[in-house]
Amino acid sequence: MTQSGLSFPASAELDFLSLGALVHRLDPGVIPFRKAGSCHIHISGGEFNVAANLADCFKLRTGIATAMVRYPIGDLADERVRAMGVQPFYKWFDHDGATGPNLAMVYSDRGQGVRPPVVFYNRANEAAAGLKPGDFDWAAIFARGVRWVHSGGIYAALSPTTSELILELFQAARAAGAVVSFDLNYREKLWRRAGGRERAQKVLRRIVELCDVLVGNEEDLQQALGLGGPAAASSGALDPRGFLELIETVRRQFPRLQVLATTLREVHSSNRHSWSAVAWIQGQSYIAPTCELDVLDRVGGGDGFAAGLFYGLLTRAEPETAVRLGWAHGALLTTFPGDTTMATLEQVKQMASGGSARIQR
Repeated sequence: MTQSGLSFPASAELDFLSLGALVHRLDPGVIPFRKAGSCHIHISGGEFNVAANLADCFKLRTGIATAMVRYPIGDLADERVRAMGVQPFYKWFDHDGATGPNLAMVYSDRGQGVRPPVVFYNRANEAAAGLKPGDFDWAAIFARGVRWVHSGGIYAALSPTTSELILELFQAARAAGAVVSFDLNYREKLWRRAGGRERAQKVLRRIVELCDVLVGNEEDLQQALGLGGPAAASSGALDPRGFLELIETVRRQFPRLQVLATTLREVHSSNRHSWSAVAWIQGQSYIAPTCELDVLDRVGGGDGFAAGLFYGLLTRAEPETAVRLGWAHGALLTTFPGDTTMATLEQVKQMASGGSARIQR
């Protein structure tokens, strides 16, 4: 048992295992898609991003359970998974050369100044949506040892079988003594095609009942879980009171939860954000400092926060330190192109402890 109230194996072959969909994000930079002439390709996915961040920056042993397709985009994704140091557990699909199955595409321009970023999807015939209970041998994976298991609301929204697969994994994780975490990541565009908010709440409530750690902001908690609560006291995006006021309601309905956390972000423009974070850990609230971000690419900042927080908890850091590590890593991630980290652990610890951006000689 740690100071966070979390209990997990002291050692295992894998520190962390994610379940989710790999996607390739097309990024034209500051050019909107209607005028774009070229794009960068980033391999991404909310669940994968956390595993990749923990492996590359924090040097933990991580894995991803996901669908993989035999075609060139699958080759690209597989190379990136391995390059980030993540161990793959794949259910393989064959591409028919015309319609799929595919790895989903996410289109996301970065915006600029007063012009906000724009995100839309092509998840037609997505291989990961076809995953179902029974596709992975969880018993064999857990026999080798897993300390922490993670998935998210984006993956739960893809199909009726993906949410059941998450439940299967989480039940296996609980039986094996691993920590179970979930990022609500409520995306209205995805749930709209999957039955809307009413179905989202039915699905997500079943999943959260099995969780020890939950990541999600005030809006996520209300929309994804259907939680009411006192009128939010927040006077701005960086005020944590609205989130903290919901904690008692969340804990009453989901008593397994030991940790709830979220980022706090006030967007002044596409390139200038104020950034903080808040967490409730075993009855105590912890609020990170506020810093001003000059944002290069905002996608993945929340996953960066989750990775740093989880690293702190897995290494039995003080809860306040764990929150600061998440806050610092999420902030740093917005200064890099793409969805996964390019930060070093030294950089994260320096920022978490109050370091500055002065040149390092």
